[in-house]
Amino acid sequence: MNKKTIITFLLALVAMAGQAQTIPQDWFKTDTVTVKGRIEGFDAERFGFTSMTCYLYDVMEKDNNTLVMDINSDGTFEKSFSINYPMRLKFKSSGESKVGFSEIPFFVRPGETVDITVRLNEQGQYECYYNSGSSKDVERWLKSDLQLQKMCSRLYDFKGEFDEANNIAEQLWHDMLERIDTVSRRDNFTPMEMQLAQAEMQNQFAFSLIDYAFEYADRLMPWQQQADGSWQQIVTDSAALRPTMDVNNYRLLKRVDFDNPLLMTDQLYYFTLNRVQWARPNKESTLSGVAGIKDRLQKSYAAYKQLMGIDHLTLTAQLCIYMWMQQSYDEWKTYEKAFPLYLSSFTHPYIRQKAEQFYQREMAKTELTSPLPNGSGIEIIRNIISKYPGRYLMIDFWGMGCGSCLISIQNSKNLRAEIAKRDDVKLIFISYDNTAGGSDAYKKFVAEWLADEETICITNADFSRLRELFHFNAIPHYETITPDCRRVRDDLRINGYDNFDYELQRLLDKLK
Repeated sequence: MNKKTIITFLLALVAMAGQAQTIPQDWFKTDTVTVKGRIEGFDAERFGFTSMTCYLYDVMEKDNNTLVMDINSDGTFEKSFSINYPMRLKFKSSGESKVGFSEIPFFVRPGETVDITVRLNEQGQYECYYNSGSSKDVERWLKSDLQLQKMCSRLYDFKGEFDEANNIAEQLWHDMLERIDTVSRRDNFTPMEMQLAQAEMQNQFAFSLIDYAFEYADRLMPWQQQADGSWQQIVTDSAALRPTMDVNNYRLLKRVDFDNPLLMTDQLYYFTLNRVQWARPNKESTLSGVAGIKDRLQKSYAAYKQLMGIDHLTLTAQLCIYMWMQQSYDEWKTYEKAFPLYLSSFTHPYIRQKAEQFYQREMAKTELTSPLPNGSGIEIIRNIISKYPGRYLMIDFWGMGCGSCLISIQNSKNLRAEIAKRDDVKLIFISYDNTAGGSDAYKKFVAEWLADEETICITNADFSRLRELFHFNAIPHYETITPDCRRVRDDLRINGYDNFDYELQRLLDKLK
């Protein structure tokens, strides 16, 4: 079979993938999974780490999460957590590995236990061996060197015009199909592994094409500081920006099966949803209240159908709306007719079920604060609280590798100088670094921008534990702690500096 025949065959196979797959009845369900096993010959000093971290992006949950798994002195490990559908995940070493081994990839379905042994292979390299669970069934795919994300960099890093980008995308699609064919034949993929590889490819492709459009638009709409200190995006070339609104420039997305639930197994899918949500052809509503929600939903329906080249709301489109419903809950929760509008968008039974559960759970909340979470790492927060009795604390979790964190700190210097005059609140800045006490770059930044603030730099491992305790992944992330050592509910906490006085006063009024 020549190369052209192979590509033609695979194109047809991808097109039929949604019809060909048989998804088990219990594919979508909320249940606990357990990952356990042993690293043979583990020695903490020689390996360079004692814990591993997994970033969990579950599109069914409002908040992302970080999972920390401790490695015992004998090399054994075990971690249990909840998911809503099968996922490919990985635990990565929380510190810098000294032995070349740094991650444990696995594939798991809700309700499963995955048993993994990590040991040296014949080449003297550490390798994962799967003893049970779905990971054993798709081991060849988990260990494969498909490198699809690396291949896609030629598209999402491209700086040229749309026509040329689409030519690159066309070639990329064929190259990835050929790569899957080569690797799957060499490693003897099973039919399920082939479907997972194809879903991974389609997910990477969709993200890369829309991400290229995002970057293209951002270059034409740079942020500029105004006279009043605020920042606004300024369009430098409106004519050059028009292609980002032209649905025809996204025509290759029609090849992606956005109804395929296997797309969800890839952690990149969360970011693909974000890109689809905010794709330029998706227009914002200028209306407010329930009318604005209805108007935006109608515009979203039309935009998603055009983007995906299909006449119904796909699984991916419904998940975009579901995520938007969760993210904007604080804006629409007071409108009685808002939730039925969202609910009418969901024809997928599991999405509809999760939407109803989310709404019931949020509406049932009555407590404005909750006790601090218990677990390893919380002593860091308790020590801070003890230094500032009687004050509200706003904790800013940030990092030197986070551009938006640095910009937020730089832009808020004058605002923070005013906040510092108050005796009822204190700002706390917690960052992380591999170097004890922070790198030279960290110390230089703190000296210039945070010299008068309470700053704490902890290890990557300790920062991951705080992420797990406070249930967040992305930074900057903000938490508000009351003088009686309680955590403020997410919809009432102070989120940054721009509306600090208003948000603090709102909180004080609510807590009276």
